[in-house]
Amino acid sequence: MKLLDIGVLSERSGVPPSTLRYYEEIGLIDSFTRHGLRRQYAPEVLQQLALISLGKIAGFPLAAMKGMFGKDGTADLPREALHQQADRLDVQIRQLTTLSKALRHVAECQAESHMECPKFRRLMKAALHARKE
Repeated sequence: MKLLDIGVLSERSGVPPSTLRYYEEIGLIDSFTRHGLRRQYAPEVLQQLALISLGKIAGFPLAAMKGMFGKDGTADLPREALHQQADRLDVQIRQLTTLSKALRHVAECQAESHMECPKFRRLMKAALHARKE
């Protein structure tokens, strides 16, 4: 097995060495050995980093991702957690789509002042309500 030096792993994955060290510190990835002071990683860590990146994009906290790997480092994805996160993303998409449409309306509104625009006033009221939650 050809091991990857931390610099090579960083270059191939796009993940800075400091982040790789942090991921190792919190148990997301493991180095295989060291060559001098430089950590060496198995090539499979690239796949783990891709999964971590995908998880971050999907909104999973790093602590939750720790449970997404089996003992050998292979992906062991909890299907129920994936469904729950997909549901949360669907809600967020609907909210952001509504916000986007409202902002476009306000940007194109013919009212002399935005404060005269009923949609803008509803948007502001909704924003106040959202902050309370």
